[in-house]
Amino acid sequence: MTTVDQSTVVAPVEEFAGRMVSVLNNACTALLLSVGHQTGLFDVMADMPAATGARIAETAGLDERYVREWLGAMTVSGIVDYDADAETYRLPPEHAACLTRAAGPSNIARTMGVVSMMGEVEPKIVDCFRDGGGLAYSDYPRFHDYMAEESAAVSDSALVDVIVPMVPGLPDRLRAGIDVADIGCGRGHAINVMAAAYPASRFTGYDFSAEALEAARTEAKQLGLTNVNFVVQDVAELAASEAYDLITAFDAIHDQAHPAQVLSAIARGLRKHGVFLMVDIQASSHLEDNREHPFGSFLYTVSTLHCMSVSLGLGGDGLGTVWGEQLAQSMLRDAGFTETDVQHVEADPFNSYFVARKGS
Repeated sequence: MTTVDQSTVVAPVEEFAGRMVSVLNNACTALLLSVGHQTGLFDVMADMPAATGARIAETAGLDERYVREWLGAMTVSGIVDYDADAETYRLPPEHAACLTRAAGPSNIARTMGVVSMMGEVEPKIVDCFRDGGGLAYSDYPRFHDYMAEESAAVSDSALVDVIVPMVPGLPDRLRAGIDVADIGCGRGHAINVMAAAYPASRFTGYDFSAEALEAARTEAKQLGLTNVNFVVQDVAELAASEAYDLITAFDAIHDQAHPAQVLSAIARGLRKHGVFLMVDIQASSHLEDNREHPFGSFLYTVSTLHCMSVSLGLGGDGLGTVWGEQLAQSMLRDAGFTETDVQHVEADPFNSYFVARKGS
């Protein structure tokens, strides 16, 4: 009879159990990191020396009891430093660099809000596992708020100075005046930023959410923009033909109901020598290549609980968040683009930047 060394069985089990406990603790920390962002606690603490919980709560204009409990979680998770003798808390500057609004695109606390947002639809997604189908955008009441803030962080810091110059000669063309469309523009911040930077060009934002476009128009009015227009449109049915010199899509293609149709409509909408600038998720189309992806679990989770689901909810293809660069380039070719250059931006670790052109 073969004797099994129980230590060879117990050790891996204990190791995995420990990993699961870490996952649980980290998930809980993620929720409270989001709370810290939404309440402004990280921004307040970044500008303060070590202080008591009462002083931090007073400065932030928040309830002391809740702040004290939140600080307990931030202490045991190693986010803030705690001086037991003085009973004071301090946010180290190297942590503030990843957790405050001043950090711009590097603010990971903002992204933690996705955890709670996805948790809100968990029961409905469980039903989808059993019954198929998907959810509607209306099932995610905070989605446009989150995307607007996330988009603003990148657009404000990099769109005009880093992203637009990826296309040779594009800044000069925009300054001279061209026609631009943004597909799936949401609340329109990115296109409003471009419209403000390039007043000689003409901009049109397309989205099927009337509510989001109303927010886009409000922002454009506040900025005094007269060269931007927003249209409620199912972009898969976009009928424009050779109407634009530049078409952009910021993180908007992979969750379309029929992304191949959208890409074909974009290709038809471009004039000769026109350019399609597509910003979408930076990943491989091959699962095995994503094992070491720094945001791999996050991306597949968001796909399951949002991007894939909203596409399926519209009777769509359910492409998913992690469609990957290889499939993206293949679909661009099928849509009629003969030249595609893929670039990356240090300030935006989530996305790849595709510069696509049609043949002459």
